Amino acid sequence: MPIPDFQSLMLPVLKYAANQTEHPLRDAVEFLADQFSLTDEERNERLPTAPQPRFYNRVGWARTYLKQARLLEASDQRSFLKITDRGRQVLNSNPERIDMAFLEQFPEYKEFRERTHNDGGGIVNPVPPALTPEESMEAAYLKMREDLAKELLDNIVRSSPAFFENLVIELLVSMGYGGSDANAARRVGQTGDEGIDEIIDEDKLGLDSIYIQAKRWKDNPVRSGDVQAFIGALTVKHAQKGVFITTSRFTDDARNFVANIGMKVVLIDGKRLAELMIDHNVGVATSINYEVKKVDFDYFIETLE
Repeated sequence: MPIPDFQSLMLPVLKYAANQTEHPLRDAVEFLADQFSLTDEERNERLPTAPQPRFYNRVGWARTYLKQARLLEASDQRSFLKITDRGRQVLNSNPERIDMAFLEQFPEYKEFRERTHNDGGGIVNPVPPALTPEESMEAAYLKMREDLAKELLDNIVRSSPAFFENLVIELLVSMGYGGSDANAARRVGQTGDEGIDEIIDEDKLGLDSIYIQAKRWKDNPVRSGDVQAFIGALTVKHAQKGVFITTSRFTDDARNFVANIGMKVVLIDGKRLAELMIDHNVGVATSINYEVKKVDFDYFIETLE
C-alpha cells in the first residue's frame, strides 16, 4: 500500500500513545510501519528536502499537529510521545479519523493554524493539506526543476549541431569522464565518422574510451534502426562502450534492442539529458539558495555546576 499521508497517521499515532508511558518517536515509526505493512523500500524512501525518511517525517508531523491540539503533550525528552487527558477523551469517543478538520474544534490548534497560515501581511500559505511542510517544499522544487528542464531542452533544440556536440562533451567531462581535462574529449568530425560523433576517455589515463552519438532532434524519436546503426559503428571500432544521446526520446523497440545486446550502451533521452545538466551545473546558474533550519536542542540543555 502507498505510504499514508500525515493526516491519516494522526489517529494511529494517538492510539499508539494511549497508555501512560512515554514512547520514543522512533519506536512509534517502526510500529506503525509494521501496522501499515510498509516495504523496506517504502520505509527507507527519503525526502530530498529533509535528512530523514519520508514515513518518519510524516509520523513526526502527525505528532506535531496532535501536540498543537493538546492531544499529545511536550515530553521532557526530545522526540517522545505522551498522551494527554484530552487525547484520552478523544480516543474514548471512538473517532473514525483524526485530521486537520477534526483538530479545528480545539482553540489551541486554531490559534496555531492562524499563526502559520498568515505571514504578517495576511498572505495565506498554500500548503496542500495532505503534504507536510517539507513535502510542500519538495513539490515546489520538483515543479521548478521540471520547468527548468523544459526550458533547457527548448534552448538546446534551437542551437547548432556543433553547439550540441560540445555541450554533450562538457556534460560528460563534468560527470568525471576523462577526468577534469576537457581535452580528454575529441570530436570525430562531420564526414566519414561512421555513426560516431565524439569519443571521450573513460578516465584520465585513457585506459578505455566511450563512443558517443548525439542527435539534436525535436519531435522525431530515435528508433531501433538508428540504435542498430550506432551499434554497428561501435562494432567496426571494436568498442564495447557507447552513449547515445538525443534531445527527443527513444522508442520502446530501441530500448529493448539495447537491453539485449552484449556491449554496454547507455541511452539518454531529452528528459534525462536535462536532469543531468541540472545536477552537474551545465547550462544553468544558481538563482536563489534557501537554508532550512531547525532548533538546536543541544543549545538549550543547561549545564549544572
